[in-house]
Amino acid sequence: MKLLLAIYIALGSTLLTAQKSIHEFTVTDIYGEDFNMADLKGKKVMIVNTASRCGLTPQYKDLQALYEEKGGDNFIIIGFPANNFMKQEPGTEEEIAAFCEKNYGVTFPMMSKISVKGNDMHPLYQFLTQKALNGFSDNDVSWNFQKYLIDENGKLVEVISPRTSPTDKKILDWIDRK
Repeated sequence: MKLLLAIYIALGSTLLTAQKSIHEFTVTDIYGEDFNMADLKGKKVMIVNTASRCGLTPQYKDLQALYEEKGGDNFIIIGFPANNFMKQEPGTEEEIAAFCEKNYGVTFPMMSKISVKGNDMHPLYQFLTQKALNGFSDNDVSWNFQKYLIDENGKLVEVISPRTSPTDKKILDWIDRK
C-alpha cells in the first residue's frame, strides 16, 4: 500500500511539473515569421481557431472590434486558421491574409494555418486541449472559432464555445478583470 501511495505521489508531482504555459511556444505567423509567445508575458490572450468559409466566419468582425477596443498592452487576440472542419479553410496563408484584411480589416495577429485536432494537431493545441499539459481541462476543439482564454502568466483559464460571440459579457468581464 505504501508503495502504491509513493508511486501515486510521484506521478502526481510529475504531472504537475509537466504543465506548461503558452509562453514556452514559438509559432509561425501568417507571413512565415517566428512569433514568440514569451513576448506575451503579462497580457491576457484569446486564442481562436478560424476559417474563412464557415457560418461563424462573421465573428471576424467582432474579433476585430474587440481587438480595436481592448487590444494593446494588456490584451491580445491571436488567430490560428485551421482546415479541420469540413475543409472550411482551404486557402494558402496569402489567401487567408488577403481575405481577412479585405473582408474584416483584421489587424490582430494571424498565424500560419495549422491543425487543431487529430494526429497532426499542433503542439500549442495539444497544450490547449490536454489537462496534463495545461492544468485546467481536457477538451476538444468542437468547431471553428472556439476561443481559449489565457491569463497573464500564460495559463489556460477558460474554453469558450465557438458559437459564443467574442464580445460576450463573460469574455468582456474577464478582459477587464484585474
